[in-house]
Amino acid sequence: MRTAMLYGPRDIRFEERETPRITQPTDAVVRLSVTSICGSDLWPYRGIQAVTGPTPMGHEYCGIVEEVGRAVTKIKPGQFVIGSFFASDNTCPNCQNGYQSSCQHRELVGGAQASVLRVPLAEGTLVATQDVPQQDLIPSFQAVSDVMGTGWFAADAANVKQGTTVVVVGDGAVGLLAVLSARQMGAERIIAMSRHESRQRLAREFGATDIVAERGQAGEARVMELTRGIGADSVPECVGTQESMTQAIQCARRGGYVSYVGVPHAVDLKGEELFFAHVHLHGGPAPVRRFLPKLIDLVWSGKINPGKVFDLALPLEQVAEGYRAMDERRAIKALLRP
Repeated sequence: MRTAMLYGPRDIRFEERETPRITQPTDAVVRLSVTSICGSDLWPYRGIQAVTGPTPMGHEYCGIVEEVGRAVTKIKPGQFVIGSFFASDNTCPNCQNGYQSSCQHRELVGGAQASVLRVPLAEGTLVATQDVPQQDLIPSFQAVSDVMGTGWFAADAANVKQGTTVVVVGDGAVGLLAVLSARQMGAERIIAMSRHESRQRLAREFGATDIVAERGQAGEARVMELTRGIGADSVPECVGTQESMTQAIQCARRGGYVSYVGVPHAVDLKGEELFFAHVHLHGGPAPVRRFLPKLIDLVWSGKINPGKVFDLALPLEQVAEGYRAMDERRAIKALLRP
């Protein structure tokens, strides 16, 4: 089997590795229908997050079950399944409280930019669709495995409700799908912060009512102008930088809610500033497994089409070009076909 391997900054290679197999009785082996590149993959690709050696890449996946371990009884070969970037048993106290990404037995699912994937803790991690979907639905189910689930958590953790005003910080795939999620949750006004025309168009299509291109103090001033000096009820932060986190807190109203789902890099919150900001903060690695059944139903029924975030489709063997396109912002998100 050939898979994407990262050797160092901007050094992606597509090379032979051993095909995954069952190693634990709780495993499943899935033949992937598609795979994709996540915005978080760009951190190690750019050298901001160090890798210590050749690293198999990818953590977003959906496909057909080929084989299961002897302890797996609810997931069957032949089913189309979707999972999350953290495998979870879905039975521990953290899982039962809806935080499967903090499962007491969690395992990172990596190496998904390939044709075959071993998924640990398969019974608690994978969710099967009612039937094998048509090809046109598969990109949306691929999005559900991470960026749609993360966007939904961003809106949920920011307490988005019917009639609220929302500011989404970040116009990557997660930020755009946080816009879509906020619209599904009934937000009345959704302000998307974006400086890129193609992303602005998709944000509008997903439900944004306003676009703010400014950043920093100018961005805060524009949000305050749009909200009559009050700020937003809910602010999903979908990037993970100091600038984006500061922006999110400054755009929230007093008593408002800020969620953070972007993997943080060099984010430092000052206690005194946070104390007087008077906002609720909640976030972390998205517990995608919690939302999978609902999101699968929304896609299956045609109520959402998160697959629109994939604006570049390539054969898996061209994975290096997919990374380059996203790194250079020529693409929002790359879909890869094994």
